[in-house]
Amino acid sequence: HGRFLETATRKHRNSYAMATPPITVKEIVSLTSCGINPQCISFTNLTMESENFICVRETGVANSVIIVDMASPAQPMKRPITADSALMNPVSKVIALKAAVAGTTQDHLQIFNIEMKSKMKSHQMPESVEFWRWISPDMIGIVTNSSVYHWSMEGDAAPRKMFDRTENLAGNQIISYRASEDMQWFTLVGIAPGNPARPALVKGNMQLYSVAQSRSQALEAHAAAFATHLVAGNTAKSHVVAFAQRMVQPDGSISSKLHVIELGAQAGQSPFQKRQAELFFPPDFVDDFPVSMHISEKYGVIYVVTKNGLLFVYDLETATAVYRNKVSNDPIFIACGSPSSGGIYVVNRRGQVLLINLNEPAVVPFISGQLSNVELAMSLAQRGNLPGAEALVTPKFELLFSQGDFKAAAELAADSPKGALRTRETIAKFQAVPAQPGQNSPLLQYFGICLQRGKLNAFETLELSRLVLSQNKKVLLDTWMAEDKLECSEELGDMLQNVDPDMALRVWIKARANNKVVATLAGKGEFEKMGKYCEMANFKPDYSYLLQSTLMSNPQGAVNIAIQIGNQSPPPLDFNAVADLFLQRNMIREATSFLLEVLKKDLPEQAALQTKVLEINLVTFPNVADAILGQGKLTHYDRPRIAQLCEKAGLYMRALQHYVEVSDLKRCCVNTHSIDPAALIEWFGTLSREWALECVKELLISNQRQNLQIVVNVCKEYTEQLTADSIITLLEEHKSAEGLFYYLGSLVATSEDPDVHFRYIESAAKTGQIKEVERVTRESSFYDPEKAKVFLMEMDLPDARPLINVCDRFDFVPELTTHLYQKKLLRYIEGYVQKVNPSNAPLVVGALLDQECDEDFIKNLILSVRSLLPVGPLVEEVGKRNRLKMLTPFLEHLVSEGSTDPSVHNALGMILIDSNSNPEHFLTTNEHYDSKVIGKYCEKRDPNLACVAYKRGNCDFELVDCTNKNSLFKLQSRYVVERMDHDLWAHVLNDENAHRRQLIDQVVSTALPESKNPEQVSVTVKAFMTAEMPQELIELLEKIVLQNSAFSNNPNLQNLLILTAIKADKTRVMDYVNRLDAFNGPEVGEIAVGNELYEEAFAIFKKFDLHVDAMKVLLDSIESIDRGSEYAAKVDLPDVWSQLAKAQLALDVGAAVASYIKAQDGADYNAVIDVAKKCNDYEALVKYLVMVRKKVKEARVDTELCYAYARINSLGELEEFIMTPNAASRETVGERCFSEGLYEAAKVMFTADSNWARLSSTLVKLLRYQEAVDAARKANQTKTWKEVCFACVDCEQWRLAQLCGLQIIVQADELEEVSLYYQSRGRFPELLSLMEAGVGLERAHMGIFTELGILYARHRPEKLMEHLKLFSTRINIPRLIRSCEEMAAWKELSFLYIAYDEYDNAAGVMMEHPDAWEHVSFKDVCVKVANVEVYYKALNFYLQDHPTKLNDLLTVLTPRIDHTRVVDLMRKAGHLPLLKPYLSAVQNCNLNAVNDAVNELCIEEEDFQGLRNSIDLYDNFDQMSLAFRCEKHDLLEFRRIASYIYQKNLRWKQSVELSKKDRLFKDAMEAAAQSGDRTIAEELLNFFVADRNRECFAACLYTCYDLLRADIVCELAWTNGLIDFAMPFMIQVLRDYTGKVDSLVEDKKDRNDERVAAEKEAVEQQMNQNLYAQLLPAALPAPGMDSTGGTFVPGTIPPRGMAGYGSDSISPGGYMPQQQGYF
Repeated sequence: HGRFLETATRKHRNSYAMATPPITVKEIVSLTSCGINPQCISFTNLTMESENFICVRETGVANSVIIVDMASPAQPMKRPITADSALMNPVSKVIALKAAVAGTTQDHLQIFNIEMKSKMKSHQMPESVEFWRWISPDMIGIVTNSSVYHWSMEGDAAPRKMFDRTENLAGNQIISYRASEDMQWFTLVGIAPGNPARPALVKGNMQLYSVAQSRSQALEAHAAAFATHLVAGNTAKSHVVAFAQRMVQPDGSISSKLHVIELGAQAGQSPFQKRQAELFFPPDFVDDFPVSMHISEKYGVIYVVTKNGLLFVYDLETATAVYRNKVSNDPIFIACGSPSSGGIYVVNRRGQVLLINLNEPAVVPFISGQLSNVELAMSLAQRGNLPGAEALVTPKFELLFSQGDFKAAAELAADSPKGALRTRETIAKFQAVPAQPGQNSPLLQYFGICLQRGKLNAFETLELSRLVLSQNKKVLLDTWMAEDKLECSEELGDMLQNVDPDMALRVWIKARANNKVVATLAGKGEFEKMGKYCEMANFKPDYSYLLQSTLMSNPQGAVNIAIQIGNQSPPPLDFNAVADLFLQRNMIREATSFLLEVLKKDLPEQAALQTKVLEINLVTFPNVADAILGQGKLTHYDRPRIAQLCEKAGLYMRALQHYVEVSDLKRCCVNTHSIDPAALIEWFGTLSREWALECVKELLISNQRQNLQIVVNVCKEYTEQLTADSIITLLEEHKSAEGLFYYLGSLVATSEDPDVHFRYIESAAKTGQIKEVERVTRESSFYDPEKAKVFLMEMDLPDARPLINVCDRFDFVPELTTHLYQKKLLRYIEGYVQKVNPSNAPLVVGALLDQECDEDFIKNLILSVRSLLPVGPLVEEVGKRNRLKMLTPFLEHLVSEGSTDPSVHNALGMILIDSNSNPEHFLTTNEHYDSKVIGKYCEKRDPNLACVAYKRGNCDFELVDCTNKNSLFKLQSRYVVERMDHDLWAHVLNDENAHRRQLIDQVVSTALPESKNPEQVSVTVKAFMTAEMPQELIELLEKIVLQNSAFSNNPNLQNLLILTAIKADKTRVMDYVNRLDAFNGPEVGEIAVGNELYEEAFAIFKKFDLHVDAMKVLLDSIESIDRGSEYAAKVDLPDVWSQLAKAQLALDVGAAVASYIKAQDGADYNAVIDVAKKCNDYEALVKYLVMVRKKVKEARVDTELCYAYARINSLGELEEFIMTPNAASRETVGERCFSEGLYEAAKVMFTADSNWARLSSTLVKLLRYQEAVDAARKANQTKTWKEVCFACVDCEQWRLAQLCGLQIIVQADELEEVSLYYQSRGRFPELLSLMEAGVGLERAHMGIFTELGILYARHRPEKLMEHLKLFSTRINIPRLIRSCEEMAAWKELSFLYIAYDEYDNAAGVMMEHPDAWEHVSFKDVCVKVANVEVYYKALNFYLQDHPTKLNDLLTVLTPRIDHTRVVDLMRKAGHLPLLKPYLSAVQNCNLNAVNDAVNELCIEEEDFQGLRNSIDLYDNFDQMSLAFRCEKHDLLEFRRIASYIYQKNLRWKQSVELSKKDRLFKDAMEAAAQSGDRTIAEELLNFFVADRNRECFAACLYTCYDLLRADIVCELAWTNGLIDFAMPFMIQVLRDYTGKVDSLVEDKKDRNDERVAAEKEAVEQQMNQNLYAQLLPAALPAPGMDSTGGTFVPGTIPPRGMAGYGSDSISPGGYMPQQQGYF
């Protein structure tokens, strides 16, 4: 096959250029244009698991995963995901991620659903995953170093081990893992370094594993794929595997093979023959190898793609080579199949995603023509249903048919590509073949094979159905219909209509025979199905006819149809017209149903229809109209019109709802006898306040008695709208007290209006509703009591209870008592006191006393209520009238009964006090009287008695007030001290108390000295303190403490005395301190310090041995360091020394350090360090820190000690200290030393800390550059490298600078800074040297190559092009483009534009700058530009500068340019002849401008043959202009062409005239004959007669025979003596006419024979019918005949029109009537 391809390549090199290739290559998307980093387009970063998604991992500063959906590649989805590998599911937006577990060799796997944003599964593999991919939509294949696992996406199962890797894959890079369709076979492919003799050719290894056998086979292969193939004659498909090998043979040659092998051959089936073919690699691809293989199930071909972009296409069945070509200039690293298109997707390193597929129209012609392999072309065409095989299958079919092999011919026709042979002609051929005895006919064989292959087409279905129905085997049609084997058509339905109407309906539905489907469904009454079908099929039947035909037979069906009409938008019929059709037939209900359905949307434009439906129902069915209105679905009808109709129909409520004039409303609303009261009340709510009141008034006027209840209910319901005042006024105007009572009764429960309540009481009283009056007066709280009292007194009701309620509730008891007493209603007085409210008995008694009522009546009244009577008010009322003694028996009676009521005892006390009957005994012994009341009563009579009463009841303020008024201060002081009440003390010691001094004197002199109770003393002292009376308090305390009282040694009192002195009289404090010993020294001392009594405080602390506090006073308050030093030396305590040290620290660091050392106190090391640093006294600090380190292990101590050593330059001690264990922050110390210029000390610290970065900086400062470079190498930090590098540049240490620079420039972000640093100092040669060295680094990145290119452009332009050619793929082209533009490097700029796919700009640079132009390169660029305007600029450029190469350029631009525009461009430039080769090449496009240009050039060159060919082949040109131009040409041939053009444009007369003019009689005769115009032919004949040209006369008769009339010819010939020349014409005419007459006679005879035969057949049929009628029983009536009717005698002729005879109602049997029988 390889030699065949090579030979074919050489043989058909030119023909390939002309023929259409069988493969199409289309760029689907460029990943770089989607914003994907080109460096991430590689095998490790990019995955493509299916034709649906591409997944790219971008790594760098921010890791991310980019998902390109191939359905919309311009909108990639970017997610911030960090992973080592990412795989998109083949069919859904599910992504699988793999990431290494830090610190282990394990990998963590996860599956995420991107759309649901949820994690589906995760698993941690125990070993590293080398390769993985989706082997099915729900299964992932995982390859580790030793085994292969399968991980299902469903459930929670962990990956399941499938098999172990074979030894041949050890150390291989796994590039593929594939699974067969039934998941029983798997291939694992890896690559490894190749043979040492050919190291560039990698070795491919494959493992083939069988699940059923649990075995593996090791093979050599670079790519493999599984497929299924149906072997001819088999029923099940065979599983095959294909794999490609490329191996180095022992003799050094390379063997490239393709193998196709069946897997697991099935028993009973023909095996798939093993195939092998050679993969031929051209010489330029000797080290190339396959990277991917895919098999198209659609076409049955194998695609093999190599690394260097070579594509092989092989037939799967035969392994025959079909095509080979290079499809990509860049390396291909991944590919995947495209089942939807039958092709494959490949991705190259440039980021192009290419779709490679078969070019369907060209495959079969290419294989049959270019490869001369007709058998393969046929096989592919049949398998892939490819076009172009018609010419191949027809001869074979004819051959088989002629040989009598009808079965093979039928199979060939059934399998013919695109159904080329499945035609009517083929069926006719099979029909024409007679069936052999005992065998099926060839036609049935053909149909059987077609049914096995699939579905029959329309005419096959018709013929087969006709054949089956003729054999009465309709059940076969049912089966085939259910299996969808038949193509439905309207003709098939027509055929089945009389056999099976339901099947015919199904066929029509599938065939979309809409009219017949609708007619059938309407005839069956299935209108709902009809509507759904019309909607589904988007069909609009003739609804008018359909509706009218259905109205009488099926009214409800007609309604359904009408509703369907209404549901369409726009409706096919006017709604009014449809409704009128119903109304014309008095179908009111149906019309209503239709109109209501179509008016559901309630549109304004339907107002007339709404009015119409309501009108017809109000006139005929008012209840229906009422129901329609009640639904409220219609709102746009004529409301006044409907209102009038409603009133006439007695629907007064509907009329009220529609009237809009108050006069109409008042007229209708009085018909309350016909209106539902609830509806009427609801209707009132729709009226305005004024109209509602008018209607209410109308109801009262028309019939108040009848309408009163409705009026009251309306007023109750709409009180808020109508207002209560308006309603009350209206009812009062009509003197409707009853209405007012009922109306107000509904308001009184909720209203708070006093007037409403009063009017209700008033109306109830007037209507005799006494119980309601009593209830309201008892329960209501809103009426005006004064008005109610006056009204009820005036009404003088027979029942006084309402008046009693009012007076009792609103305190009108005296007026009530007076009224009742005056009206002699004493029983009501007794009843009120005894039953209603005994508590008001005192008021009643008082009123009766005022009325001089009999005292016995009053006493009896009082005694009648006894314990219920409130004694206090009674005493008060009687006391006001000086009649207390009257109550003595009553009170004594109560006491005797054991009453403890204070009021009773108060009254008795008052009586005893007034009678002076030993009141002191009563006051001291009685426990039940009220002290305040009796005390108050006694104040004016005897103050001492009042104090006794007050003291007994603890009436503090009353007692104080009484004693103050009567100057009883001694009594008051004793009471206050004994009372021990803080509030009382606050009251008497208040500044506003004018008697305070007198009280204090009595307290100090009498009350306290007499007291032996400590609590009384304490409360008194606290009271004085609270009152802030220090002097008085001191006076009091001295009296208690210093005068040898019982409380002299009380610590609290001593404390209080000193504290009071501190606040009030500081001069006494020291004396008290010296005299007193029991006070609290620490607390008092602190208070003294707080009040600035420092000496007193010092004395107190010293007295109580509080040395620390004493030292604090000396240092902080007295501020005497000297006294502090003396005191510290005296007491010699560590705490004292520490205090002293803290005080000395701010003044003398040395002294403070000495004190700290004496105290051995290291707690304040932070403060000491800060002060020592501030004072720069590091010598003292060293001593202190050495002491502190013995007690404290703190990092700061060690850190500051290191720093102090550094500051005093004790480097030896520093190094010694660093060597010992310590907690010093070496980095901090080093940084401080570095910042302060102590570089030697910093060096020590950084060295000890192994801080190589800072050590390097320090060494730079010390000018030790070599050591700095060594330290930087250890640090290995970019910042450090930069610092050392820049320092070396400044000191011109170039070797060291380059060493550092190489470490920096590999970091892309730092490159620019280094470059700018060199350039700013003018060190361009050194910078170039650095960059050139950086290019060779393993970590060299795009920035280095780009920067070097920029430097070359600016400083070494001669090296730039070489650099670009070597590293164009590793350069940041846009950046370098700008530099080339700046430096005018045009040739290099054009190269960069080409490399960056900016072909428009590249072409522009070449045209603007001639030194950048090169013809071949420019052609390549031109065909790739995006802007078509560049084409025409290029043409102008070539026309001006390179005209000889213009046609060469046009050759490559032909498919892309507008040829019309090119012609116009060149015509304007005057160089059209220059384009003749181009014009000839593009004339097949048949463009007007091109044809005109070619014709013009042919005329100029006098090339009449070329012009004639152009006109014949291409007709798109200005034919008349060309004809006029050629007509005037000097050459005869051009004038002939003009005549020819006239003929093509049907200008026959001009053509004939021009030919006659040039004596071209043959052309003239042919033109006349072709014209078909008799006039032209006869004129030409007359011309020949006139010209006496007899030969041409005879020739014209022959040429124009069909146009010339015989009589004209005879006349001309006879008159001009040309009979002999006309005789042949006449003979032919006579023969034609004779033949026509014979045909007519024969035709008439045939028709007569047919008519006679038809009449004979009719007579025979009639006789047969009469014979059957004679055989019927005489007494048996015919079907459908009434048994009581007349009979028909067989054999007689029935009357005309009788059913069964002389009509069209004959049944299919030919004898039984269908409808009425014989009669």
